[in-house]
Amino acid sequence: MKNNSSKTIFGTDSRIIVLGIARMADALGNSFLIVVLPLYIASGEVTGDFFGFSESLITGLVIGLFGLVSSFCQPFTGRISDKMGKRRLFVLVGLFIFMLANFSYSIAHNYTALLIIRAIQGLAAALTITATLALVSEVSSNGNRGGNMGVYNAFRLIGFGIGPLASGALVEGGPYHLPIVGEFNGFMAAFALAAIAALVSFLLVAFFVHDPEDIEPNSEGMIIRFRSREPGKFLDPIFTLGLATLFMSMGFALLAPIELEVNERLSQGAFLFSVEFSALIGSMAILQPIIGKASDKYGRRIFIIIGLVCLIPIIIAEGLATQPWHMITARALHGISAAMVFAPALALAGDLAKKGQAAAQLSVLTVAFGLGISLGAFLTGYAIRFGFVVPFIIGAVLAAIGAVLVKTQVPKGEIAKS
Repeated sequence: MKNNSSKTIFGTDSRIIVLGIARMADALGNSFLIVVLPLYIASGEVTGDFFGFSESLITGLVIGLFGLVSSFCQPFTGRISDKMGKRRLFVLVGLFIFMLANFSYSIAHNYTALLIIRAIQGLAAALTITATLALVSEVSSNGNRGGNMGVYNAFRLIGFGIGPLASGALVEGGPYHLPIVGEFNGFMAAFALAAIAALVSFLLVAFFVHDPEDIEPNSEGMIIRFRSREPGKFLDPIFTLGLATLFMSMGFALLAPIELEVNERLSQGAFLFSVEFSALIGSMAILQPIIGKASDKYGRRIFIIIGLVCLIPIIIAEGLATQPWHMITARALHGISAAMVFAPALALAGDLAKKGQAAAQLSVLTVAFGLGISLGAFLTGYAIRFGFVVPFIIGAVLAAIGAVLVKTQVPKGEIAKS
């Protein structure tokens, strides 16, 4: 039974809106670091030697460690949240750690410190992501979970998309002068703003979000299945949705590692590349609430399958693009198709999750998304040597495999929670 005492904003539970805004501020602050940290490492602000590794390798480790630690920890932090019957507490702890870690970059001047802070951020993300998604799922019902997941993810993507653009401008605009603080460079401004964003998120959740009234501690062991318990099926439906999310997010990440190759092929500069990169995020953010709400009415599975099938020609079109407008159009369509997969998949996993296991079981999809981003980047970086179109063909094949898996392994209709 859901707690219906919470207010609504435009027909959406106010807690969903607040969690979305909080996640937007947090994502904005964290995405700052994607642009700022490589520049910070290359600026001379960071000194020392880390096992003789090259600067580029250390930069890759610093950027990638966040996702690795977060993905590893999410099932465990999710299960602890289930076991304690607490969601809001885990979100607050995670955001508080984020705030401290974001500020700590301003006093970190060696590679070891950067890696430690980045690992701590990964743990903070694991605390926040699993508890937040479980909370969104638990304050929803089967009739509005898709729309709520879409609204939440739309806010998160807006923050993620704005962050890199704002951080670049902030770094280039330094140094800055404040009456009491004095002079500080663009890096310090970016780290301070990232910390402030996490603080804003913390305060929003602290004052405006509360746990559902019916959530209780769960003493069972973590239930994450790989094999199906349904006759005639091989894979567990939630695990299958995780695989579909993995393949979708790998396609999502194909463009970023080959910026130089893309710009050379399309005879363009950095600005048009940023437009192409943002086109996917923008269309995905706009369409997720609409598609999520439609999945509440027409069913989740059909949207996931259609989205994955549509990704096949769209991803290939990106690989065949020869003009900037080709890529911009394909990336915008890519975002629409990805929205058809992600919000309904999260909602369907929430529908299927056993009561008291929501955080742990939803972590299957959040871990898959994070791993997909990393694996997609690795795939492109390796496969581009065989031809520009090759990584895109592989991405299209993976989308096709995902569609087949969802079609064959996720049963139609309601599935009993067990």
